[in-house]
Amino acid sequence: MLGVYYRSSLYAVDQEARIINALKNILLFVFVPSVISYFFYYFLVFPKFLQQKKFLISILAGLFISLLAALFSYILLRYFIESGRVMDMDNGGKHGRSTAVRVIMIMAFIGTICGVVALVIKGFITWFNEIKMKEALKEKTYEMEMALIKSQLDPHLLFNTINNIDALILKDTVAASNYLNKLSDIMRFMLYETKPLRIPLSKEVEYIEKYIDLQKIRTANKDYVNFTVTGTISGKQIAPMTFIPFIENAFKHTTNKKLENAIAIEIAVLGEKILFTCENKFDLKSSVQQQAGGLGNKLIQKRLNLIYAEKHSLEISKTIDLYSINLMIING
Repeated sequence: MLGVYYRSSLYAVDQEARIINALKNILLFVFVPSVISYFFYYFLVFPKFLQQKKFLISILAGLFISLLAALFSYILLRYFIESGRVMDMDNGGKHGRSTAVRVIMIMAFIGTICGVVALVIKGFITWFNEIKMKEALKEKTYEMEMALIKSQLDPHLLFNTINNIDALILKDTVAASNYLNKLSDIMRFMLYETKPLRIPLSKEVEYIEKYIDLQKIRTANKDYVNFTVTGTISGKQIAPMTFIPFIENAFKHTTNKKLENAIAIEIAVLGEKILFTCENKFDLKSSVQQQAGGLGNKLIQKRLNLIYAEKHSLEISKTIDLYSINLMIING
């Protein structure tokens, strides 16, 4: 009886050891390649390749990562087997080359499955975040549109422009007609053409030119504004009303219309970068009024952060009599 009990105890201990070793093997066989593959698929393959629509590179990179994860896991597994920390559960501890290849391929397959799961999860999270971002952008764009429409179509500005055009009718009917068409185009642009998320940069430039022309009616100084465009703007896209708020503020804050180059505006295209510079001179006596007027920079910055997150830089500087805006946008 004691012998039977002793053999039963040894059998129970042996079974428990086998179960523990089996769990350790599963941990090394399944968990390690799965975690490695999941991590690299999630943080590398999706943002670097799949999100950029590089599908072939995504597949090749994913398979390469799965294979490396499987190879690393197999080496780790063999190390623990050789050190006696786990027991070889396959072929009585005799592993040939074909067995090793088969084990690595199975590990790679498991890693690939976990990697695909990581891509699905990452894709869903990205899609959900984009929906939230678009909703926030829509809200901020609406606020921007309302603020700009209120500012641009201010009754005083509108009436002054109409009065100036009216005065031109008797002197130069052709010029008056041209200015009236420009005013109509500006109102049409503000009300109808600012709804898309992106518009051609050429349209934004065209609007700026018309806006400047209307502002110049109010002064006889031909050198009041200097507007230059360098580089190739065709084929470039921009969010509507990206530059216009800064220009509108520059005109509002520049009170002395007799100064030469009182306002200097430049748009430059350098490769994938769009550079915007706007400088305006102002009167120190009316600085308090200038700070209170115009579209708030905070609202403009919030919109830029939503549209061009990590793809733009904005520098605002102010000296004794000069206010400067330097904006860089990556148009990739």
